[in-house]
Amino acid sequence: MEGQLPQYFAVFVLLLTMIGVAGVILVASYVGGQIGIRLRSKRTKEEIKDTAYECGMIPEGDNTPRLSVKFYLIAMLFILFDIEVVFLYPWAVVYKDMLMTNANMIFGSMLSFLGILFVGYIYAVKKQAFDWRS
Repeated sequence: MEGQLPQYFAVFVLLLTMIGVAGVILVASYVGGQIGIRLRSKRTKEEIKDTAYECGMIPEGDNTPRLSVKFYLIAMLFILFDIEVVFLYPWAVVYKDMLMTNANMIFGSMLSFLGILFVGYIYAVKKQAFDWRS
């Protein structure tokens, strides 16, 4: 056990660095927000300075357009199939080595994984989730 602990030292340093950077970003965001609030409260006469800049024109309409549910559906389908590739790539890398020990188990587990994703794909096609015109 003593021999394995030094191998994880780099992981612990990385973890501490990530926590430190996240903490610094949160504190800087909070402090910057408080400074921004104080600066905005001093210029009550110039509300135009707090609006969005659109090429010198006064902004018209709502600044956050409504997106169709179709946009979110396509985004979720992209995430689904993107995660599929994330799981398939490491499997393909170690597949040759694992064929020696338990070939049926690794091949069967991947077939079941792909089967479940294929059922989801068929469902999305039947619900016309990939129809770009509507």
